[in-house]
Amino acid sequence: MLQKIAFAAAVAACVVTPAFAGPSGYHLARTVSLPGDGFWDYLGFDNANRHLFVTHGTHVMVLDADTQAIAGDIPDTARVHGVAVADDLGRGFTSDGGDNTVTAFDLKTLKTVARYPTGTGPDSIAYEPVTHRVFTFNGGSKDTTALDAATGAVVGTIPLGGRPETAVVDGLGNVFADIESTSEIVKIDAQTLKVAARWKLAPCESPSGLAMDTAHGVLFAGCDNKMMAVIDASNGKVLATPAIGDGVDADRFDPGTGYAFASMGEGTLTVVHEDAPHKFSVVENVPTQKGARTMEVDPKTHTVFLVTADRTPTPPTPDNPHPRPTITPGTFRLLVYAR
Repeated sequence: MLQKIAFAAAVAACVVTPAFAGPSGYHLARTVSLPGDGFWDYLGFDNANRHLFVTHGTHVMVLDADTQAIAGDIPDTARVHGVAVADDLGRGFTSDGGDNTVTAFDLKTLKTVARYPTGTGPDSIAYEPVTHRVFTFNGGSKDTTALDAATGAVVGTIPLGGRPETAVVDGLGNVFADIESTSEIVKIDAQTLKVAARWKLAPCESPSGLAMDTAHGVLFAGCDNKMMAVIDASNGKVLATPAIGDGVDADRFDPGTGYAFASMGEGTLTVVHEDAPHKFSVVENVPTQKGARTMEVDPKTHTVFLVTADRTPTPPTPDNPHPRPTITPGTFRLLVYAR
């Protein structure tokens, strides 16, 4: 089991000077060693309080976005997957897959406020600001749980017809989620708690990551068959399928640069530029490190954050012929990519 972080733990950092920065300008600017040897999932970001959230097994590590020093910790989040931020309410929320709960915490003090029940296996989580509702996307029960963000009351459960992955909001009262098991996008009306639309994403297969350019109404879905599906959020039409690498798990969009990103476990970061509404091109495939499959983008500095760790193979057994590797102790790290 992962040991909880001591807030005073030192963070060792080394500065890496790139030999060459490609056309996007992104290069590895810094590597920061982080404590703990457990697995991780999504990263989250709170721009108002300048916090980067790193989910890490049984807790969430909170880093200062500008210095990457440890700023705090959110404990007792069993098999935590994601973090949603409601700056207008001063609350954050984590999706805890180990005990089917949401942990609500104060964004300034980082203290736990309450815990609320969800469906089975909550994975990604999103806050919808028009209705002030939190949505967990539950891989086990194949549905989404909608919670009143202020009270934690469950206001509805919406069947999704497949296993959901990532979700995003458009700021207009709609929530979009990719359904990995059926290769679809669903559009949810956050007020009526109904699926308003369901769109097939062919030729995209098994979408996982999802991001949105809300200004132009465009979604970016990372697909298992090495493409990024660019989708018109008004009608579900696939507009483009720029090539990406293997093992995508996260997508992000930076409105300040017009870049969409896909991070791959193979060790690449694909940068796609929105040249004009509904016109897209691959700018660069930036080398990262193997296992760096989840990320966040700082909208203020345009820095891209990824995490990874070295892995040690686990010998197979008759009961488990394909075991998950273990984390090599002392190798968990944050990768800071700057322009």
